[in-house]
Amino acid sequence: MNPDAHTIWRAPRWALALLLACLGMLGPFSIDTYLPAFSGIAASIGATPTEMQQTLSAYLFGFAVMNLFHGALSDSFGRRPVVLWGIAAFTLASAGCALANHIGTLVFWRAVQGMSAGAGIVVSRAVIRDMFPPADAQRVMSQVTIYFGVAPAVAPMVGGFLFIHASWHAIFWFLTGVGVLLWLANWRLLPETLHATHKQPFEVGHLLRGYWQLGSNPRFFMLALASGIPFNGMFLYVLSAPVFLGELLHLGPGQFFWFFTLTIAGIMAGSFLSGRLAGRIKPKHQIRHGFVIMLLVSLTNVTLNLLFEPQAWWALLPIAIFAFGWALMVPVVTLMVLDLAPDRRGMASSLQACVGSVANGIVAGVIAPLVMHSTVALAIASLLMMSIGIVAWVWVKPRVT
Repeated sequence: MNPDAHTIWRAPRWALALLLACLGMLGPFSIDTYLPAFSGIAASIGATPTEMQQTLSAYLFGFAVMNLFHGALSDSFGRRPVVLWGIAAFTLASAGCALANHIGTLVFWRAVQGMSAGAGIVVSRAVIRDMFPPADAQRVMSQVTIYFGVAPAVAPMVGGFLFIHASWHAIFWFLTGVGVLLWLANWRLLPETLHATHKQPFEVGHLLRGYWQLGSNPRFFMLALASGIPFNGMFLYVLSAPVFLGELLHLGPGQFFWFFTLTIAGIMAGSFLSGRLAGRIKPKHQIRHGFVIMLLVSLTNVTLNLLFEPQAWWALLPIAIFAFGWALMVPVVTLMVLDLAPDRRGMASSLQACVGSVANGIVAGVIAPLVMHSTVALAIASLLMMSIGIVAWVWVKPRVT
């Protein structure tokens, strides 16, 4: 923790949480905003559905690759410069997407968007642990998750509105504007939270040793799996939303908001409860509660889809409850990851985000196209991804304090 933390941020704690949440929101916002315009973009630039799917995969894999470096760079050069340069690159890439008139160009700029958007979410986690002791850090992490949860709910509605009333280009011009505003806000408000005595030397050998120490640590890897893979149990439904909601549940575009609203309500409720429980129950117990909720609702979801024809009034609820369980446990697991390497929190956050992002990219590019046309297949895939997280946690639980 930065020994000067109490002097470099004097505003209320929730204000810092809001600023950091806006950084974290950039990633999911730039994923979900353009989803309602998929077919319109494809028709406009002459792309196939498979080629359009690659614009999403390119973003996610770009996000994963650069996540390896954002945190490590922030350990050497400071949190603030990495955030500002990342937002600047994201803003440029968003303008490039808006100007794209060919699928290859769009894929390229989407990859650049992904490579730069991760700076905010990776560095913001390190900032929280720089500034707060464990229990307070869990509360702030939970607040960030609450604010963060608004993005996936609002983004598709914003994107759909812009697509209908303007054009798909307007979606990316909107993201360009968001980038400009975020850069100005962070340039004005974000303090440097990495204490000068905590900076790591920027040397290739030193960095490689740090990556090796973390990457070869089975506790780190299992905690990263426990936090990152279960997320895909609900992210799979977000990626499959056009087919899942439109073709399988027969909802019109104007009714899609119910899915996003319920899911994000689950995230926000779970995050709120996670913050309230900070310091009141053991972290391991809180994680166990989250996994039990996700396991029970996943099994129920599979059973219902095997026995009944899916109906929107019940098919959306299990996803929202799953989101609640995930949000209840993920702030605690994330802090455990960061505390495994207190002198390299940025690098730890990078590697954790990389593991999750690689999983997201595989789900987007491979798993979602295979299972999105069946509610049973979706439910089973969701259960299996959550089960990976449970196995990882059961293995690592006796090995963490």
